[in-house]
Amino acid sequence: MKVNVLVVDDSSFARRTARSFLEEMGHTVEEATDGAQALERYFLHRHDLVILDMVMSGMYGTEVLTKLREINPEARVIVVTADIQKSTIDEVRAAGAAAFLNKPLNRQDMARTVETVLTGGVTWS
Repeated sequence: MKVNVLVVDDSSFARRTARSFLEEMGHTVEEATDGAQALERYFLHRHDLVILDMVMSGMYGTEVLTKLREINPEARVIVVTADIQKSTIDEVRAAGAAAFLNKPLNRQDMARTVETVLTGGVTWS
C-alpha cells in the first residue's frame, strides 16, 4: 500500500532520513519543520500517515498529536523520539498515537511499523 506521509521534525537530518526510508518503500512524502506547519499541511492535505517528532520548538509533539486527532479522529500517527521513558510512551499512547519509534531511526523498524499502522494495527514494541 503506497500512501502520502507527512514527516514532522525540526531536524533536517531526521526529516531526510525518514523521507529516504519512506520513499524507498514507495510512499510520497511531505515535510513540516514544526507543529504549526504540520497542522496546516495536514488540514489541507489529510495525509494517510504522520511521522511526528516529540521535541520541537513551538509545540510539543503530544500537543500536535492532540490537535491532529481533533482535525481527524482517524489520523494515523507514529511518534518518533529519542526519549524512551515509560512515562513518555504512556503519554503518547494516551494521546492516540498508533505507534512509537525510537531515534535514531532504522529502516527495518520503520518499515515494519509503517506497514502495521497502515493495515490498521498499532505497535508498542
